[in-house]
Amino acid sequence: MQHRTVGELMTRKVVSVQLDTPFKEIAQTLADNAVSAVPVLDNLGRPAGVVSEADLLRKAADRSDLSGRTPLPHLEAWQKARAEGCTAGELMSAPAVCAHPDWTVVEAARLMEVQELKRLPVVDEADVLLGIVSRSDLLRVFLRKDEAIREEIAREVIGRTARLGAAGVTAEVNRGQVALHGTVSDLLLVPVLVRMCTGVDGVVSVSEDLRRAPAGGDRAAGAATEERAGESRSPA
Repeated sequence: MQHRTVGELMTRKVVSVQLDTPFKEIAQTLADNAVSAVPVLDNLGRPAGVVSEADLLRKAADRSDLSGRTPLPHLEAWQKARAEGCTAGELMSAPAVCAHPDWTVVEAARLMEVQELKRLPVVDEADVLLGIVSRSDLLRVFLRKDEAIREEIAREVIGRTARLGAAGVTAEVNRGQVALHGTVSDLLLVPVLVRMCTGVDGVVSVSEDLRRAPAGGDRAAGAATEERAGESRSPA
């Protein structure tokens, strides 16, 4: 099975700022491009970090409020230092957590989940920025047509396991939900089929109604035994 890659899904036209970009220019860049964060590049075009609305908002939150209606947030020393920053290099979250264009959707999604990130700069082998991939980009795999998913399952999952005893299996797909029907030679094959179907891009869930196929070999052997017995009872 071929998962779609980060390189296929990423946005190539990336809005970015430099390490020395001032606070107000960062805010203007975010507003003008309707984005919530941008990579911060060094002089070689490599992401040094990411600066977001949250990083800018920390400066406002750390200021005194004479009304007293909301408490002053507690900031760690490193947060306070960043709140006092005036340039992208001083305000950004660093180092930048990046992906590579040949990564699969699964790899990028796992990194986003572990690091609690909404986007990943995508870099080449020299760490130069190529694009950016967001959560919404990764979710595009779930826009695949049901027929495309069904065809891939028939070809890559059922087709590959047919010789193992899955030749009697069919798949139905409705809104990304896969239902497997039919028979298998060994019930140990069922979790394998489910796991493989789950790995197909665009699959939301997998259910199965699979049964063990009748032992055709046993029936044939029984028929042969009966035939031999009949022959032995026949008059000479």
